Amino acid sequence: MPLMRIASGFGMTKALAAAVDLGLFNHLSKVTTATKAEICRDLGLADRPAGMLLTVCTAMELLESEGEYFRNSAVAEEFLVMGKEHYFGDYVKLKDVRAYHSWDRLTDALRTNAPVGWDPKTQATPFEGISPEEARLFYSAMRSLSAYTAATLARAVDLSGAKRLLDVGGGSGIYGIELGKVNPQLHTTVYELPSVCPMIEQAALAAGMADRISAAPGNFLTDEQLPGGHDVALLSTVLHNWGPEFNVVLLRKVYDAIEPGGTVVICEQFISDDRDGPLEGALLSLNMLVETTGGANYTRGEYESWLTEAGFTDLEYIDLDAAGANGTMLGRKPH
Repeated sequence: MPLMRIASGFGMTKALAAAVDLGLFNHLSKVTTATKAEICRDLGLADRPAGMLLTVCTAMELLESEGEYFRNSAVAEEFLVMGKEHYFGDYVKLKDVRAYHSWDRLTDALRTNAPVGWDPKTQATPFEGISPEEARLFYSAMRSLSAYTAATLARAVDLSGAKRLLDVGGGSGIYGIELGKVNPQLHTTVYELPSVCPMIEQAALAAGMADRISAAPGNFLTDEQLPGGHDVALLSTVLHNWGPEFNVVLLRKVYDAIEPGGTVVICEQFISDDRDGPLEGALLSLNMLVETTGGANYTRGEYESWLTEAGFTDLEYIDLDAAGANGTMLGRKPH
């Protein structure tokens, strides 16, 4: 039975993606409860496939049923309804339209030690040449994955003494928003690609933090220096995209960018030092095989080694319970 559940896992992924794509959870959120016949009518589905999908979603505890009526479970209502604060649907869509097809060639990636979702011979990065819609979906998906994680990090790490934070590769700026809610004295600079900066500014404006969150265009792959003058630097789900040698280089840039006595905060899915899990981190590491040229999920020991090599001291690890990260590691720049 454990093998049967593992072998059928892709079916759960596709069923969830189909339900999101059809708008099932959005619809049930509006009407609260509905019968199968009403769902068929409102979503344009025939009785047979609708019944199958509803049964699967109920078995996955995304729906609840009472008699002939269906409603969203608490998890679906909070995370799978468009417009909710922690909407997770775009991450599901990204997995369906991009990751699913790359994982279909996992054996090729294992044999060649090369990504299969893009061609590194003709592209500098996985996202070079993608359409604006694909880019929008990616950053929206990362925001939905990061929002809950950022709120968890904000409660776990004491930044009450920090005034200026540098979010390296910070995507839409959601970490600056969530950390800013808990730390009203904090001003965040989100260092991102020029094409992403307007998205950061829009998110800051929508959150009422336009005066506390700013975008700094750049590219840490090619820029020799990062923006300076900060007492905290954040690298959230960034370092798993690259190999060990580059990670040390980037951490040295971070070290140079923060003030003496400053702190670096690394937020990631850490692999256990004996490399037996956890499953979420192990699967994300395998995703780095099909999507990157050198990325992986790393152990606490590996991060400690890189931080020490870059010059950081007083290393500290804190467990997190969030979809995007299971831990955070802090290092200090000596005075």
